Amino acid sequence: MPAILILYSTVDGHTLTICRTIKERVERSGHTVTLASIEDAGTVAPKDFDKVVIGASIRYGKHRPSVFRFIDANLPLLDSKPNAFFSVNIVARKPEKNGPDTNPYLRKFLRKTPWKPKLLGVFAGRLDYPRYRPFDRMMIRLIMRLTDGPTDPSAVVDFTDWQQVDRFAQSIVDL
Repeated sequence: MPAILILYSTVDGHTLTICRTIKERVERSGHTVTLASIEDAGTVAPKDFDKVVIGASIRYGKHRPSVFRFIDANLPLLDSKPNAFFSVNIVARKPEKNGPDTNPYLRKFLRKTPWKPKLLGVFAGRLDYPRYRPFDRMMIRLIMRLTDGPTDPSAVVDFTDWQQVDRFAQSIVDL
């Protein structure tokens, strides 16, 4: 069975939670999966894997620079293997913005990188006001107010469609 590398970039930990779920689902199909932070990607050799998956969260409209650095440093390798990318963002909570063709952050990501992933996914994230630092809590509440989202500073809301995550994991197996 293929060996799969799942790299993640997360700010608050929810992308890691999604990656762990994908790992579990893919391992049920008999695949070997290694999960690592993209910031620690130097501790694994992507060339040793049959498939590479990258999951990255959004904060203030951007994926973290480490995601782009990894892709730039490994573009020929990524292009030579079955690969996937998914973005985790709160805007994907809206049905009209939860697909690869309709999510503005995924579209922006694809314009910013020469990489053309073979499989794309978008998952709505988790809103966890109590965990945020005061500045982040204030900014995210403002963004939520502007986009008709929850603004209660004690709210914790998981917008992730876990069935969608399961379907994505199966698509990774099928790559």
